[in-house]
Amino acid sequence: MADDATRLARENVDAFNAGDWQRFKATLAADSVYSELATQRSVRGPDEIAAISQGWRSAFPDAKGTVTNAIGAGDQATIEITWEGTQTGDLVGPMGTIPATGRRVKVAAVQVVRAAGGKLTETRHYFDLMGMLQQLGAMPAAAQR
Repeated sequence: MADDATRLARENVDAFNAGDWQRFKATLAADSVYSELATQRSVRGPDEIAAISQGWRSAFPDAKGTVTNAIGAGDQATIEITWEGTQTGDLVGPMGTIPATGRRVKVAAVQVVRAAGGKLTETRHYFDLMGMLQQLGAMPAAAQR
Protein backbone atom coordinates (compact mmCIF):
# COMPACT_ATOMS: atom_id res chain seq x y z
CA MET A 1 0.00 0.00 0.00
CA ALA A 2 2.89 2.41 0.73
CA ASP A 3 4.14 1.90 -2.82
CA ASP A 4 0.66 2.83 -4.06
CA ALA A 5 0.57 6.04 -1.99
CA THR A 6 4.06 7.02 -3.14
CA ARG A 7 3.25 6.25 -6.79
CA LEU A 8 0.00 8.24 -6.63
CA ALA A 9 1.71 11.22 -4.97
CA ARG A 10 4.37 11.27 -7.69
CA GLU A 11 1.74 10.86 -10.43
CA ASN A 12 -0.23 13.79 -9.00
CA VAL A 13 2.85 16.06 -9.15
CA ASP A 14 3.68 14.83 -12.66
CA ALA A 15 0.12 15.58 -13.84
CA PHE A 16 0.36 19.07 -12.31
CA ASN A 17 3.65 19.63 -14.13
CA ALA A 18 2.03 18.63 -17.42
CA GLY A 19 -1.07 20.75 -16.76
CA ASP A 20 -3.08 17.56 -17.40
CA TRP A 21 -6.08 18.19 -15.17
CA GLN A 22 -7.94 15.00 -16.15
CA ARG A 23 -4.91 12.93 -15.16
CA PHE A 24 -4.47 15.07 -12.03
CA LYS A 25 -8.09 14.46 -10.95
CA ALA A 26 -7.80 10.74 -11.78
CA THR A 27 -5.34 10.36 -8.88
CA LEU A 28 -7.92 11.68 -6.39
CA ALA A 29 -10.76 9.91 -4.59
CA ALA A 30 -14.22 11.47 -4.98
CA ASP A 31 -14.10 12.66 -1.34
CA SER A 32 -10.37 13.45 -1.27
CA VAL A 33 -9.34 16.30 1.04
CA TYR A 34 -6.53 18.75 0.26
CA SER A 35 -5.16 21.03 2.98
CA GLU A 36 -2.66 23.80 2.30
CA LEU A 37 -1.38 24.63 5.76
CA ALA A 38 0.53 27.79 4.82
CA THR A 39 -2.55 29.48 3.33
CA GLN A 40 -5.11 27.81 5.63
CA ARG A 41 -7.07 26.51 2.62
CA SER A 42 -8.80 23.15 2.77
CA VAL A 43 -11.03 21.78 0.03
CA ARG A 44 -12.74 18.51 -0.82
CA GLY A 45 -13.17 16.67 -4.09
CA PRO A 46 -11.18 16.46 -7.33
CA ASP A 47 -12.78 19.53 -8.94
CA GLU A 48 -12.06 21.87 -6.02
CA ILE A 49 -8.54 20.47 -5.55
CA ALA A 50 -7.83 20.92 -9.26
CA ALA A 51 -9.18 24.50 -9.09
CA ILE A 52 -6.62 25.44 -6.41
CA SER A 53 -3.85 23.83 -8.43
CA GLN A 54 -5.01 25.61 -11.58
CA GLY A 55 -4.88 28.89 -9.64
CA TRP A 56 -1.22 28.27 -8.79
CA ARG A 57 -0.59 27.31 -12.42
CA SER A 58 -2.28 30.51 -13.62
CA ALA A 59 0.06 32.62 -11.47
CA PHE A 60 3.12 30.50 -12.35
CA PRO A 61 2.47 29.07 -15.85
CA ASP A 62 5.91 27.44 -15.97
CA ALA A 63 5.53 25.92 -12.49
CA LYS A 64 7.25 22.59 -12.01
CA GLY A 65 7.55 20.35 -9.00
CA THR A 66 10.55 18.07 -8.61
CA VAL A 67 10.14 15.22 -6.13
CA THR A 68 13.47 14.96 -4.34
CA ASN A 69 12.60 12.30 -1.76
CA ALA A 70 9.73 9.90 -1.11
CA ILE A 71 9.03 7.69 1.89
CA GLY A 72 6.03 5.38 2.23
CA ALA A 73 4.61 3.42 5.15
CA GLY A 74 1.26 1.68 5.29
CA ASP A 75 -1.36 3.70 3.42
CA GLN A 76 0.67 6.92 3.67
CA ALA A 77 3.58 8.55 1.88
CA THR A 78 5.60 11.69 2.38
CA ILE A 79 7.22 13.38 -0.59
CA GLU A 80 9.65 16.29 -0.55
CA ILE A 81 9.17 18.64 -3.48
CA THR A 82 11.04 21.63 -4.85
CA TRP A 83 8.55 23.91 -6.62
CA GLU A 84 9.94 26.37 -9.17
CA GLY A 85 8.27 28.88 -11.43
CA THR A 86 8.02 32.45 -12.63
CA GLN A 87 5.09 34.58 -11.46
CA THR A 88 3.74 36.04 -14.70
CA GLY A 89 0.10 35.98 -13.58
CA ASP A 90 -1.73 37.37 -10.57
CA LEU A 91 -1.45 35.18 -7.47
CA VAL A 92 -4.93 35.08 -5.94
CA GLY A 93 -5.32 33.53 -2.51
CA PRO A 94 -6.91 33.88 0.90
CA MET A 95 -4.56 36.78 1.76
CA GLY A 96 -5.53 38.79 -1.33
CA THR A 97 -3.95 39.21 -4.75
CA ILE A 98 -0.29 39.67 -5.56
CA PRO A 99 0.01 41.18 -9.04
CA ALA A 100 2.40 39.48 -11.45
CA THR A 101 6.00 40.28 -10.53
CA GLY A 102 7.91 38.47 -13.27
CA ARG A 103 10.10 37.01 -10.52
CA ARG A 104 11.23 33.40 -10.36
CA VAL A 105 10.79 31.44 -7.13
CA LYS A 106 12.14 28.22 -5.72
CA VAL A 107 10.13 26.85 -2.81
CA ALA A 108 10.73 23.82 -0.59
CA ALA A 109 7.65 21.75 0.20
CA VAL A 110 6.42 18.49 1.68
CA GLN A 111 3.21 16.63 0.95
CA VAL A 112 1.89 13.98 3.33
CA VAL A 113 -0.66 11.82 1.54
CA ARG A 114 -2.97 8.95 2.35
CA ALA A 115 -4.29 6.50 -0.26
CA ALA A 116 -7.07 3.94 -0.40
CA GLY A 117 -8.56 2.03 -3.29
CA GLY A 118 -5.90 3.24 -5.72
CA LYS A 119 -6.66 6.94 -5.14
CA LEU A 120 -5.35 9.74 -2.92
CA THR A 121 -7.84 10.36 -0.11
CA GLU A 122 -5.93 13.08 1.72
CA THR A 123 -3.09 15.49 0.95
CA ARG A 124 -1.54 17.83 3.50
CA HIS A 125 0.75 20.29 1.68
CA TYR A 126 3.37 22.15 3.71
CA PHE A 127 5.47 24.77 1.92
CA ASP A 128 7.64 27.80 2.64
CA LEU A 129 5.10 30.58 2.06
CA MET A 130 7.26 33.24 3.73
CA GLY A 131 10.25 32.36 1.56
CA MET A 132 8.06 32.49 -1.55
CA LEU A 133 6.61 35.89 -0.60
CA GLN A 134 10.12 37.22 0.04
CA GLN A 135 11.30 35.97 -3.36
CA LEU A 136 8.31 37.70 -4.99
CA GLY A 137 9.14 40.95 -3.19
CA ALA A 138 5.75 40.87 -1.44
CA MET A 139 7.41 41.06 1.98
CA PRO A 140 10.85 42.09 3.18
CA ALA A 141 13.57 39.47 3.33
CA ALA A 142 14.68 38.40 6.80
CA ALA A 143 17.30 40.67 8.33
CA GLN A 144 20.86 39.42 8.23
CA ARG A 145 22.70 39.10 11.54
